[in-house]
Amino acid sequence: MRRRLALAVLPLLALAACQPAPPPPASRAATVVFFTEDSAGLDDNARSIIEQAAAQAMQRPGAPVRVRGFTAPEAGTGAYNKALAATRAQHVADHLAAAGVARDRIRIEPRGAVPYESYPTESRRVEIVIGS
Repeated sequence: MRRRLALAVLPLLALAACQPAPPPPASRAATVVFFTEDSAGLDDNARSIIEQAAAQAMQRPGAPVRVRGFTAPEAGTGAYNKALAATRAQHVADHLAAAGVARDRIRIEPRGAVPYESYPTESRRVEIVIGS
């Protein structure tokens, strides 16, 4: 019985191996770019991370790219935090576009002061989310 089952399954396995890989999942974990205090400047590490995210976005041409900007809660007033978060997100979006991601796919979402896993310094970030 086992031999017949194995013989029946082998052709199915061979057929499955020839099939194209399934498409990537509809959503992915965020790629995170961190910033120094009260800054929206991109260092070499940030540029490298953004370029890797751009390469991932290019592999999923139909997927939207959301760029969410954040600041540390103690950075300043609500308006200041929102403006800094928007500037950070804009710089990341500009670099994504320069790396080849179509601007019409990129949506900027400034979030302002939102804590990140209880580590205030990690609140100074931009998240790049590819897909929905």
